[in-house]
Amino acid sequence: MNYIDLYNSGELLQRVKAAYQRLASCDLCPHECRVNRLKGETGICRSGFRPKIASANLHRGEEPPISGTKGSGTIFFSGCTLQCVFCQNFPISQLGNGEELTTAALAKRMLQLQKRGAHNINFVTPTHFMPQILAALWLAIPQGFSLPLVWNSSGYERVDALALLEGVVAIYLPDMKYADDSVARQLSNAGNYSDANREAVREMFRQVGQLESDDNGIAVKGLIIRHLVLPEGKSGSSATIQWIADNIGTETHIALMSQYFPAGRAATMTGIDRPVNQDEYDAAVEALAAAGLDNGWVQELDEERGSV
Repeated sequence: MNYIDLYNSGELLQRVKAAYQRLASCDLCPHECRVNRLKGETGICRSGFRPKIASANLHRGEEPPISGTKGSGTIFFSGCTLQCVFCQNFPISQLGNGEELTTAALAKRMLQLQKRGAHNINFVTPTHFMPQILAALWLAIPQGFSLPLVWNSSGYERVDALALLEGVVAIYLPDMKYADDSVARQLSNAGNYSDANREAVREMFRQVGQLESDDNGIAVKGLIIRHLVLPEGKSGSSATIQWIADNIGTETHIALMSQYFPAGRAATMTGIDRPVNQDEYDAAVEALAAAGLDNGWVQELDEERGSV
C-alpha cells in the first residue's frame, strides 16, 4: 500500500489527525518534551505549530540513487531534535533560521519541485514536523503529487511515530551517529541515542526493506544508512557497522562519510577539534570490509581539509 492508496481509503487523513494529536503533548522524538506545540510552546527542537523550512530546491549532492540525473527535491527543515556541537548547519538546526509557512504552502513547494523534474522529495531533518508533512502530503495528492518520499533524518526517532509513515515514506535515509550513549549525550544531548536509533532503523527496514532502484539506478524504495566517522573513535564505527551487518543484513547500503570538521562549538572541544585522520578513517573502511558490507559509498579522505 502506498500513500495514494492511504489517501483514497481515508487512512492518510486519520494519520494526519493522529500525528497532530501528539503535538498537544509532544512526543514525536525520544526526548518526549511534552510541550503543547498546538499552542506554540517549544521544546528541545525549538519548533512550534507551523512548519519552518530553510530551503526547498533541487539538490545533486546526495547519494547517486537519491540525486540521480535530475536532482533530489530537497526540503531542509529548521530546528532539530539533536543539539550536535559540531553541526555544520547550526544557524538552521539550533538557531532556527528559516521561513515559517502553512502546510498548504509546504504542499505547493513539493508540487513545484515535482514540476521541476525532481526524482523524489527529500525531507531533511523532518522528525519534529511529521504532522505538518503528512498534512502537506494530504493536500498535495489531489493536486497531482506522486513522487517517492525520502525521510532524511538523524535517526533519533520513536518507533510508534515512525509507524505513521508506513506506506508513506518510500526511502529512509537515517544517520547512525553513535554506539556509545555517553558520547551521544556529550556531543548531541541525546543520552539514549544508541537504543532509540537502532530500534528506529529496525522499524525503517521493516517498512521498506533493502534498497531497490529502477533500470536507471534511481532509488524507488528501501533503506540507506549514513555513518559519519568522528575523531578518536567517538562515532563507534566498528560497533555500529557490525550491528548493521548482524541485524539489518550485509546487503544494506551504507554511506560512510569522512567529511567531519570541527564546526560550531566543536572547534574548542578537545578530541573533536580536528578533522578525522587517515588511520581513523581507514579503520572504519576496514570494519566495513570485515563485516561483509559491500554495498554503498565510501568517501575519500583529504587530510588537509577533511574530505572530498
